[in-house]
Amino acid sequence: MSTPENSEAENQGERADVAAPHPLDESAVQRCVSEALAAFDAAADLEELKSARLAHTGDKAPIVLANRQIKDLAKEDKSAAGKILGAARGQIQKALAARTEVLEAEHAERILVEETVDVTAAPRRRTLGARHPLNVLQEKVADVFIGMGWEIAEGPEVESEWFNFDALNIAPDHPAREMQDTFYVEPQDAHLVLRTHTSPVQIRALLDRELPVYVLCPGRTYRTDELDATHTPVFHQFEGIAVDKGLTMADLKGTLEHFARQMFGHEAKIRLRPAYFPFTEPSAEMDVWDVNAKGGPRWIEWGGCGMMNPNVLRAAGIDPEEYTGFAFGMGVERTLMFRNGVPDMRDMIEGDIRFSQHFGMEV
Repeated sequence: MSTPENSEAENQGERADVAAPHPLDESAVQRCVSEALAAFDAAADLEELKSARLAHTGDKAPIVLANRQIKDLAKEDKSAAGKILGAARGQIQKALAARTEVLEAEHAERILVEETVDVTAAPRRRTLGARHPLNVLQEKVADVFIGMGWEIAEGPEVESEWFNFDALNIAPDHPAREMQDTFYVEPQDAHLVLRTHTSPVQIRALLDRELPVYVLCPGRTYRTDELDATHTPVFHQFEGIAVDKGLTMADLKGTLEHFARQMFGHEAKIRLRPAYFPFTEPSAEMDVWDVNAKGGPRWIEWGGCGMMNPNVLRAAGIDPEEYTGFAFGMGVERTLMFRNGVPDMRDMIEGDIRFSQHFGMEV
């Protein structure tokens, strides 16, 4: 089951107060470029540059919003708009790279001065290390489901198209199967991909186990997304599948409510909104009530879920007239972001030990 792992974070350092220029309005586009260049030049350190970068290249930056308008233009205007915005984005990226180089050099020089070691002083004791919070969070999730009597299952990250798409009722012409969304392994006639979700493990679990099946499938997944504050081409998911006689949406909702309370405290609650996924019917988007959200308690989209599509059960050799099942999935990075107030997904993967030390040994 796919999850909104890479969906946009809300209002994380990005500007929403400047209207997007029209893609064909070259002067307006150039004004946006000038504003971006001025903001980069005004940044006194890397932290200020990061804020400027999010404001002028993030998901709600004027240039980015203008670029999204190209699809709505007349066919004969799209090429001209693409050239204008392409040149503008190139200017912005070039200026950002140049300013980054300057500030990094200044930062390195400052560090050399500030962290000069006095070799005559007594050495300091080593500080305690810390495990990465993504690993700790995954183990915490696994412990919750093991406590409910579920099994943990893993599968290959290089996966057959049949397991990744066909067995999950994803049609051959579905957009998710295009190369702009999925990493294919050459040669293409091998029909292998870097798995786009952990749902293939669900099919493998159904083929390998006797019914009933209650399995949680955590793991690393891959999609062709650019790395930014809310997206990454490599991320983690945890997905659950239960197949038994007489399971209903009430069982699914009860499981997810218990899980939410274990993750967010006894005050946590969830709601289900109708949605569509090829592998579940009916399907729902699941929101969790975040009492610790910045700006006050609010609903936050957490993952997808639903009753298993009969076609998926048949693909695993299970009679949908005798058995029913439910499935759900969430992103680990997304869970960590709004559970622990992490504003930028890049902080999770840059390898700075100070990020992990902030969490200590528990998440």
